[in-house]
Amino acid sequence: MPKSQETAVYTHGHHESVLRSHTWRTAANSAAYLLGSLKPHMKILDIGCGPGTITADLAALVPDGHVTGVDHAPGILDQARDTAGARGLTNVDFAVADVHALDYPDDTFCVVHAHQVLQHVGDPVQALREMVRVTKPGGFIAVRDSDYAAMTWYPELPVLDDWLDLYRRVARANGGEPDAGRRLKSWALAAGLTDITATSGTWTFATPEERAWWSGLWADRTVASSYAERAVDGGHTSAEELTAVAEAWREWGKREDGWFAVLHGEILCRKA
Repeated sequence: MPKSQETAVYTHGHHESVLRSHTWRTAANSAAYLLGSLKPHMKILDIGCGPGTITADLAALVPDGHVTGVDHAPGILDQARDTAGARGLTNVDFAVADVHALDYPDDTFCVVHAHQVLQHVGDPVQALREMVRVTKPGGFIAVRDSDYAAMTWYPELPVLDDWLDLYRRVARANGGEPDAGRRLKSWALAAGLTDITATSGTWTFATPEERAWWSGLWADRTVASSYAERAVDGGHTSAEELTAVAEAWREWGKREDGWFAVLHGEILCRKA
């Protein structure tokens, strides 16, 4: 199959502040809506696997099956292999892939899973069609994406409103859709799926430790990641404004009454 041209720029990049978030993710905190459908023998494709923490969890849950983790960025896959190796998992492998044009035969996998992927791709409906294509009849397509416009927090610091507006503009300029969570069911219908269970889930950061972690990674990401470079180089903001946003994140993290919630849309679809 020819390589798809329907690509978008990954807004975050793989700066340490980004991986700090990605390596925190587990099947329990990021794919709970899927876990009840897993069976020990299943063959799973995990798209956008990043450093492989969710992939490794899925592999542990299908001891008689196999998990393939794929990512568009080759460099992150060594870390994913290390993650799986450290846990002694032998039923997992990793490869480079483009979700718009997956290099797998039709009807290959029992489950195709993607977490925080469709918000970053150029054509999410085509990506879903590819996910459906490589799923066996009766198998599952499982997708979860955050929805930036639905994120909410307290106290209501105006600079964090500026952060949200800026992030959404930069993500869209890169070809993505940051408010993907609310669109997942619509995209699934457009991809031809009919057996769709649409749910939602949240991450909440409210304890001192959670606030310090969440605010710290966003403060660092705002000034030091690929996102920061693209925000400035794209003419969306200045380095000085990004510094102010980072300071606001750290101020929020110190607030005893600080609370932040991330809403995710989820779809669990069964292939006819």
